[in-house]
Amino acid sequence: VESMVRDLVRVAVAMMQEEEQARVAARAEELAEEKILDLLLPGHSGDTTTRERLRQMLRAGALDDRVVEVEIAAQAPTPAMEIFTGQGMEEMGLQIQDMLGSLFPKRRKRKSMKIPEAREVLKEQEAARLVDQERVTELALEKAQNDGIIFIDEIDKIAAREGGRGPDVSREGVQRDILPIVEGSTVHTKYGVVKTDHILFIAAGAFHMSKPSDLIPELQGRFPIRVELDPLGKDDFVRILTEPQNALTRQYRALLETEGIELEFTPDGIEEMADMAARVNEKTENIGARRLHTIMERVLEELSFTAPDLAERKVVVDRAYVRERLKDIVADTDVSRYIL
Repeated sequence: VESMVRDLVRVAVAMMQEEEQARVAARAEELAEEKILDLLLPGHSGDTTTRERLRQMLRAGALDDRVVEVEIAAQAPTPAMEIFTGQGMEEMGLQIQDMLGSLFPKRRKRKSMKIPEAREVLKEQEAARLVDQERVTELALEKAQNDGIIFIDEIDKIAAREGGRGPDVSREGVQRDILPIVEGSTVHTKYGVVKTDHILFIAAGAFHMSKPSDLIPELQGRFPIRVELDPLGKDDFVRILTEPQNALTRQYRALLETEGIELEFTPDGIEEMADMAARVNEKTENIGARRLHTIMERVLEELSFTAPDLAERKVVVDRAYVRERLKDIVADTDVSRYIL
């Protein structure tokens, strides 16, 4: 259970690391440029005229085809045997690994690469040297403790079943494991100690087979604000198919581009798929946005299999296209229950 707090701290450290590296990016680029000039002019550091001429050529991209040798950290070999520790002991394993790593010097090796690649490698190395890791860790711990949010999904799965007979020991045990973290406790991580008193915990669940009141009273008391969400409708499905960066429509378009097919979804075609998903959810089990996966898979199933042999390289998915491929299935409730 404590692993979710450790994951939160890891995310906070990664965020602060990224912020600090962005802050020193300009200085790191300058130092990387000087390192590349040193590699291009070994033993001629005092020749400023030649160095400045090379600097101008480097910035103009005239030296991008030149190859230089850069010293990088060698990857440690993967251990042949792993020891699996008990629950809650994973952090101890990581700390022992770090302690052993600090006892021995890190192996370095030289690698030949072109100037653009070398510039990126050296920029990362210089940024890592400029960033104060202690400050990063300190800021990350503070951010995790005071601004952290932990979302616990599917919490209804650990609630006692409505109408169940006898105590459900396993589900209640999980709830009691979660309780101290939500109430406020201290968790030890590889970066330091984290107090969970001010972390915002949000729990969510469908509660089809149980009710929030089926949770143990102590846990109910730690989630005082309850909100009931409306089921997703047609308008929500249209937004899901169009707005996200990795929307299903964009994924299918990119997938069929590999076969040389230009796939276009018209607004009325997207509306029709959203409308059918909403109608099937109403008639059968409401599985929310998951219905869009099966709807789109059925609409584009034939195209996916015949794409390499199609003479027409552009396919438009409009309202008529969607209705033609779903008319028989949507009309039969029994069939749509199993296929869609």
